[in-house]
Amino acid sequence: MKHFLPNGDELIIRLPVPEDAAALLASFQRLTRETDFLLFTHSESLELDIDSEEDYIQSYLDNPQQLLLVAIVKNCIIGSLNVNHSGLHKKKHTAEMGIAVESAWNNMGIGRRLITAMLRWAEGQPDLHIISLQVFSTNEKAMQLYRNFGFMECGRLPQGILQNGGHYTDLVTMYKQLKPLL
Repeated sequence: MKHFLPNGDELIIRLPVPEDAAALLASFQRLTRETDFLLFTHSESLELDIDSEEDYIQSYLDNPQQLLLVAIVKNCIIGSLNVNHSGLHKKKHTAEMGIAVESAWNNMGIGRRLITAMLRWAEGQPDLHIISLQVFSTNEKAMQLYRNFGFMECGRLPQGILQNGGHYTDLVTMYKQLKPLL
């Protein structure tokens, strides 16, 4: 999908291919350097390599119940969204979402467009009824974005995240019911 950003740049949202591994890994490593809102630390992200990133991409391409999207501006991956299904029969109606956009591209609607594309995909998944996500309680901007799409808070793990600087914050679980359960 092609979109235009407020600054006039073209945004492409698409499925990745294994050849995107180096660019996706580089984006992830930039993200872990610039934000404390991801579970990986920057040093942990540096332990990943291109081969493991290729395997990561291929695992999504091989599983129609999961989704990985990349956001590209100026031929550079600047964000991504993933939807993971546990593979367990008793949880076949649920999946968990994660999203990240590099800070230089914040406030341009990229996260909104990634979530919109994901929800369109999710509507076509006959067994998928509930999407959940986890977000740091200090990431109010992200929580508001999720609320705008109808996600609701359903729980908190008090002090579930150790952030940089040694302080703790709650880990918030949010969900969106896509369609009624039968």
